[in-house]
Amino acid sequence: MVADDALTGGVDELQSAAYPILEYDNARDAVVEPSRIIRRLGGLPERAVMCFFHEVIERACGDGRATVATHLRSEIGTHPVYDFDAGNGRRVVVFHPGVGAPLAAGHMEEVIALGCRGFVACGGAGAVIPGLALGHVIVPTAAVRDEGTSYHYLPPDREVAADPRDVAVAVGVLERHGIPHLVAKTWTTDAPYRETPARIARRSEEGCVTVEMETAAFLAVARHRGVRFAQYLYAGDDVSGEAWDHRSWQTSGAREQLFHLAVEAALEL
Repeated sequence: MVADDALTGGVDELQSAAYPILEYDNARDAVVEPSRIIRRLGGLPERAVMCFFHEVIERACGDGRATVATHLRSEIGTHPVYDFDAGNGRRVVVFHPGVGAPLAAGHMEEVIALGCRGFVACGGAGAVIPGLALGHVIVPTAAVRDEGTSYHYLPPDREVAADPRDVAVAVGVLERHGIPHLVAKTWTTDAPYRETPARIARRSEEGCVTVEMETAAFLAVARHRGVRFAQYLYAGDDVSGEAWDHRSWQTSGAREQLFHLAVEAALEL
């Protein structure tokens, strides 16, 4: 069992040998390198929105404002990558990254290989603190790395921080539109069915206000590849109390608005 102080970031050789997830390799290239198997797509916008709201993508991109530039492919099917007309001659890439850190990070990697250099993600998250209203917007400043994907991109540590420049862009868009928001830490986990009361309490104590499944991985990929990244989350279900409150979070009206805010922020990165 790992001692509690080992969970704060310090990793010695003995721990690395015992736990494969701590065997960080700083080699720049992997055997399967996206840029070698995916051809850069000429003319593709360099800014992208990774939107977790499938119904919003279908409405926004299905009315003639977007064309399908290409598809990402996995064993669960094909995933369109849209070239979206944001108005006034401005365009951004829009795609659904998939749910969970491994798939979402892989899709981000592939879109980087296609030519994108700046990303804004928008998605929902569970509230881990009381009183966080449904739909309230959060801009993550850092993510607790309670998933696996980020450890393949960065040395072991408890958290990964967002670039303050990118946070400032995301916050600036919200302030311009008068959108109430929090700028705070999030908790990224691979196991939504293992958000136990003790873990929720610990994350809340260390400053997390939300829990989700991808932010730490996105931040790690962005840092490894040298691209810009910011994220908008909205408070969805609530896991801060004794019983889970679903709050019908997937029907929140915040989703449509958050997508358009993400488009605006992506254009400013």
